[in-house]
Amino acid sequence: MRRDDREIVGTDGILAVLDGCDVVRIGLCADGRPYIVPMNFAFETVDGSIFLYFHCAAEGRKIDIIRKNGDACFEADRSYALIRNGTACRWSNTYESVMGEGTIEIVVDRERKVRALDLLMRRYGYGGTPHYDERNVENVTVLRMTVVSIAGKSKT
Repeated sequence: MRRDDREIVGTDGILAVLDGCDVVRIGLCADGRPYIVPMNFAFETVDGSIFLYFHCAAEGRKIDIIRKNGDACFEADRSYALIRNGTACRWSNTYESVMGEGTIEIVVDRERKVRALDLLMRRYGYGGTPHYDERNVENVTVLRMTVVSIAGKSKT
């Protein structure tokens, strides 16, 4: 990281920023062509490993790419505000952001799908224990990213 003074040090601080974000943008690549897509997400840590979860339709460009190449990256940000200045090239902004890399896979195990859906539902405000129509569980695609590197940056 070029600006050490803006680095968020420690996983807890990075995950706190991630937890405050509404959307994660995942970056994929197939046949030498990049593709980025914003996604609703949930995350969990298990034995020190970080996993991101997403849900989507069972077909489309994103799914086609993941089937060819599971390497992925992600970015999320919050607290963006423009800082105006009377002098040209002195404008700036505040932000907090998280970026990382990992591998992404399609979850096929029903129990893992339901666990991920539960995390997603709770993250976006569902109270209680969700009940899913079996057809919905069968038809939804759940993606799981295993994070292999993560970093956070902040300018407040």
